[in-house]
Amino acid sequence: MKRLLLFVLVAIIATSCSNSGNGELTGVPDRPNFYQPDPYGMVFIPLGSFTMGGGDQDVPYAQLAGPKVVSVTSFYMDETEITNNEYRQFVYWVRDSLAHTMLGRAKLAGSDSRAEHFVTNRDGEPIQYGLNQKYYKINWREDIDWAGRDLEEGNPNPLDSMYFPEEERFFRRKQLDTRKLFYRYYWIDMPRAAKIANRWQNSYDDNGLMTGKDGQYPEEIQKEGNRRAFVKEDVINVYPDTLAWISDFTYSYNEPMTKTYFWHPAYDNYPVVGIDWKQAGAFSVWRTEYMNSYLSSKKGETLINDFRLPTETEWEWAARGGYELNPYPWGGPYPRNQNGCFLANFKTNRGNYSADGGIHTVVVGHYPPNDFGLYDMSGNVAEWTESAFDEVTYSIVWDLNPSFTYNAKHDDPAVLKRKVVRGGSWKDISYFLQVSSRSYEYQDSAKSWIGFRCVQSYLGRNKNDSPSKSSEVYK
Repeated sequence: MKRLLLFVLVAIIATSCSNSGNGELTGVPDRPNFYQPDPYGMVFIPLGSFTMGGGDQDVPYAQLAGPKVVSVTSFYMDETEITNNEYRQFVYWVRDSLAHTMLGRAKLAGSDSRAEHFVTNRDGEPIQYGLNQKYYKINWREDIDWAGRDLEEGNPNPLDSMYFPEEERFFRRKQLDTRKLFYRYYWIDMPRAAKIANRWQNSYDDNGLMTGKDGQYPEEIQKEGNRRAFVKEDVINVYPDTLAWISDFTYSYNEPMTKTYFWHPAYDNYPVVGIDWKQAGAFSVWRTEYMNSYLSSKKGETLINDFRLPTETEWEWAARGGYELNPYPWGGPYPRNQNGCFLANFKTNRGNYSADGGIHTVVVGHYPPNDFGLYDMSGNVAEWTESAFDEVTYSIVWDLNPSFTYNAKHDDPAVLKRKVVRGGSWKDISYFLQVSSRSYEYQDSAKSWIGFRCVQSYLGRNKNDSPSKSSEVYK
């Protein structure tokens, strides 16, 4: 009897410990709290609906890109274009990662097996990752000996290969070979994975392993053997095309901009240019991983949504600043304020570039922001979007978060490489500054008048949205 009572008591205790909800549906306990702070340098763009498209002023394309009422969920957007100094952080990260890898591999190949430039496991072995090619996890706390002072006498400096060879140096200056600054990154082709033909059909073979329909794996899965078929790899040179300042214009003296614009401190807060569409995408991937690597090092921190280029619709909604019918971000029908001062950096009249206070680009945030707090949505530099360009886009996309994208391959026809560019630039007339004006450039083209800014989808419905405020159920 005592044994029976003891057994019942133990069973009751075990049941009570494993069921903290008294048998009721209460959800998983001890879930982490999450509050999404405003990312540094970004402003919140609320959800909303608006009429996307040119309307009456877009006479040449009125039948191709007519107005369409669309809705957009909330997101964050950079308050200014990405600056030279912000993009330089990306370039320096790539530079330093290559240097750490070279120094670490040199030590592993030599007599020194410590390899301080790599993170090691408990056995002191460098941690590797990657399938086809192995890469090392970098120890960013280790200093880089650029001058080779710590090398034994007679040993060559592994970092010498990162510089231009002597016969290619201008004025005998020892400079980094920017042609070697490559960034390797991965992205997931979710639209392809979402195709019905590539879905798992929940069939099982004789061993209980999941297979596809009729015992066959989906077509895309068969190629790789697993879902890695949808993980894409890109390798991108990250250095801006500084020669664009010369190649973009015929018979125009822009050599000083080529020589100094990206690297000189005088232009730190100017928008970065000479960046093609893929470089802007690679920057967004790096920015996401850079933040997530920091959050993952802190216990209890939740990873963030991806940074990315805005869709064409997101860009236009943000540029309007809450003004539905006005053609410019500042809300008025003219590019001047009541005092006659220009409200953006663009080409005024016939070749008068200086009337607005700038010849080329100007410091970001020089002109007043729109009502969402965004600067330079019109003028200064035009901006890449995520969207592919097609004349009939508005008639085929859905009216909720419209998105028309295409990841063109290197050997695809040029027409498939067109990406939507918005906002107009320092070299454009006022028509291209209108929030509804569309233009395009090819994804592998880097121009001296095109920059970019990033967005990040908001986690939730709207700002200050929480269970305690939205419903009585969770109070």
